[in-house]
Amino acid sequence: MADSVRIDKYLWAIRVFKTRSEATDACSGGKVKVSDTNAKPSKTVGPGDHITVRKGMVTYSFKVLKPLEHRVGASLVPDYAENLTDPAELEKLHAPVETFFVRRDRGTGRPTKKDRREMEALWDSLQ
Repeated sequence: MADSVRIDKYLWAIRVFKTRSEATDACSGGKVKVSDTNAKPSKTVGPGDHITVRKGMVTYSFKVLKPLEHRVGASLVPDYAENLTDPAELEKLHAPVETFFVRRDRGTGRPTKKDRREMEALWDSLQ
């Protein structure tokens, strides 16, 4: 087993991302940090490194225990990574999602300026 592994491969192996390409895109997009530094997909991580991953509204934190190149079952992940994510961050997963839809009748066409202003006023009053 290697003493270091690529960050994109590691995040895929410990099941943070469903595919390796998702992990690569997250690294390229600045959503992954290793020791508070943005990580490119080719950045290598080893035991003791701290990884921060922003997925949606939640920021996950992990400590590398052992490098891993091949994906393992979910029950084996704690042997390779320690989850340091703050419980307050995990609560964001269960927060209600507020959606805002304005119902318009079919065939009425695009909203006029007056309609748009009324929709914006309604949206502002809800916030």
